[in-house]
Amino acid sequence: MNPLLYTDGYKVDHRRQYPNNTTLVYSNWTPRKSRIQGVEKVVFFGLQYFIKKYIIEEFQTNFFNKPKEEICKQYSRRINNYLGENSVGIEHIAALHDLGYIPMTFKALPEGVEVPIRVPMFTMYNTLPEFFWLTNYFETLLSTTVWLPCNSATIAKQYRKILDKYAQETSSVPDMVDWQGHDFSMRGMAGLEAAEMSAAGHLLSFTGTDTIPAVDFLEKYYNADSDNELIGGSVAATEHSVMCMGTNSGEEDTFKRLITEVYPNGIVSIVSDTWDLWKVLTEYLPNLKEEVLARDGKVVIRPDSGDPVDIICGNPNGKTVEEQKGVIQLLWEVFGGTTNTKGYKELDSHIGAIYGDSITLERATQICERLKQKGFASTNVVLGIGSFTYQYNTRDIFGFAMKATYGEVDGEGREIFKDPITDDGTKKSAKGLLKITLEDGEYTLHDQVSWEEEQKGELREIFKDGKLLVDEKLSEIRLRTKNSVLELTE
Repeated sequence: MNPLLYTDGYKVDHRRQYPNNTTLVYSNWTPRKSRIQGVEKVVFFGLQYFIKKYIIEEFQTNFFNKPKEEICKQYSRRINNYLGENSVGIEHIAALHDLGYIPMTFKALPEGVEVPIRVPMFTMYNTLPEFFWLTNYFETLLSTTVWLPCNSATIAKQYRKILDKYAQETSSVPDMVDWQGHDFSMRGMAGLEAAEMSAAGHLLSFTGTDTIPAVDFLEKYYNADSDNELIGGSVAATEHSVMCMGTNSGEEDTFKRLITEVYPNGIVSIVSDTWDLWKVLTEYLPNLKEEVLARDGKVVIRPDSGDPVDIICGNPNGKTVEEQKGVIQLLWEVFGGTTNTKGYKELDSHIGAIYGDSITLERATQICERLKQKGFASTNVVLGIGSFTYQYNTRDIFGFAMKATYGEVDGEGREIFKDPITDDGTKKSAKGLLKITLEDGEYTLHDQVSWEEEQKGELREIFKDGKLLVDEKLSEIRLRTKNSVLELTE
């Protein structure tokens, strides 16, 4: 498709609606509101992907490299069929094709940083007067691409904060947190691109993922190199079809074959509630204790149904002793382990647990807290984070919006803003040219500044006139994300 058609229908004729002799439109991308209690900063991530994928790759391949006549005919046909006889015109489309690049400037904060609500993450404006219409024309494509990786990176960071906090308090292996939040969301995401973008955001805070395409995504768009750094990884794992095929009566034999023949060493995760989780924990695993402890590696038990807090930590009101004890205590009673210098029990290194269904931020906190109360380190369990966390969100979770705040008509600057009288203040925009400063470690917005002031501050030119000026590495972005996490957990 012609990428100029990747937009909302109402955008296509705004060019004629602006005042005559408009020459510049200056806009920004800002999280305006948080709908997650206690979260007042949003991780900035995804703009480099948007610029590389769409502003550079898509336009080069599907616009500039195509014959102008073909592009104009395609655009005109679509508008005619969509809006009626084309009064929008194609002269501006032909002029952009003749130019051969996107005449825009993007200025942005570094990706991976936390940005306070109501502080812009980036600004954008046209560099040639006749292409003033391009700035907000890109709003739809930009918005549909960038809000999701920002959301997922922010939510992943909240998991990281929780898990870091409890690991610092209870565990001798706080580095285990890199793997403790594991992305299981791909099958529940709204298509492959959504899965890749979201999983990439998850990988700013963790290394555990089952979304393989996210690794390629980060290599292609964020200069990662899986030969020389750990981008993301996982372990061998079963699913219910495997266990079912081994039959109910043969489940113990399936366990034995997996840990002694198929995976005699290394980590293997075995789904354990296809039929009776408690029987696995109190009968099969005690019978296989010697085999488990003889392996050079870890057997990970994976429950997959029920209330994860009660299943992992035990339910004092459970009907059976097993339900009251929960997975971690039952594993401890079979395999034992050590008590670390902080006074908390850590399972023997040959055994572990993962729970990958219905995990939320609240449940992650409850699991860690209840394990702590029972005297267990939080790192005894890995949490699988799924699409309920990463897909059950919208652009409105952080109120993302791209709004114009400045323009020029007949060579005169106009400071523009919106402030609906019927709104609660969420939609009130900044005004004029913008500058972001870093004050006491926090980004602060200054609006209505001069062009001279606009050139200063923390916003960096990252793209101008078809050229990417800043090309960041995953490692750099991860470091920014991790540093601010560590500061908050010290």
